[in-house]
Amino acid sequence: MAGENFYKSLEVYYEKVDCCPLKDRQFNFFEFVYVISGKGYHGINGNRVAFTPGDLFLITPKDYHTFDLEDVCEFMIVRFAPGYVKTYCWQSIDHVECLLYYASHLSGSILVNRDDKLAIASLIEVIRSAVGQNNVYQEDLLRHLVNAIIVIAARNISIIKPENLSANVDVRILNILNYIQEHIRCPDRLKIGTIAQQFGLSPTYLGSYFRKQCNESMQHYISCYRIRQIEHRLRFSDRRVHEIAAEFGFADESHINKFFKRHKGLSLKAYRMSLTTSSDKKYGAGLKYA
Repeated sequence: MAGENFYKSLEVYYEKVDCCPLKDRQFNFFEFVYVISGKGYHGINGNRVAFTPGDLFLITPKDYHTFDLEDVCEFMIVRFAPGYVKTYCWQSIDHVECLLYYASHLSGSILVNRDDKLAIASLIEVIRSAVGQNNVYQEDLLRHLVNAIIVIAARNISIIKPENLSANVDVRILNILNYIQEHIRCPDRLKIGTIAQQFGLSPTYLGSYFRKQCNESMQHYISCYRIRQIEHRLRFSDRRVHEIAAEFGFADESHINKFFKRHKGLSLKAYRMSLTTSSDKKYGAGLKYA
């Protein structure tokens, strides 16, 4: 898989294409992709999701993605380096970078609030008219508009984060959640002792700290997150059961089926077959499952 590197602090541009020029590229930066017009499928980290105008995707560093376009599509692209969000003094979202990284497990559009969808559409229209002009204070204007998009994106991502997360969330717990998400396919790295050592905590304190912040045990959170990722694979990809088992560190199909059935009451194959026709159409009809 090829890499796509970015050495600027911020880049904004409009694109009208009938095919994706980059396939399965892994980036070292954040990228917002806003769909102005057209339709097709967005593939990210092995999942495949239908897109339509008004969708906003966030690709995080280490993600890999591609677009399969069904016709001519218009996109507004916003790229910024991980350090970009650190240079701005956010008044109330001091963990904005953690929230952006949290989106790494999401496959669909990050916009879940209707009013925010309208706000983003207006911001994109202003950005589109501003891109390419050399007016005075042009760069400052674009940065303010992009910062507004970042705040709106963070607000929507915060809705998707663990429902039980404490209102006065500690930044460190977001870092721990990000670590779990990053290593969800590596069971050895998700042992309590390993995570505690990673963050300089004792295993006993880590367990009580996590429960206090998230109102659930760490093991329960890890299991539920792994189940959600496996569900994503079953719904959005065409990977076979033994491939999913290998990806998530299970010894074989029997072990992953036992784990999945304990939580969902169905084997992976039965769950995949239970997906309704309407859901298939919404999230990627046409995939051939085996």
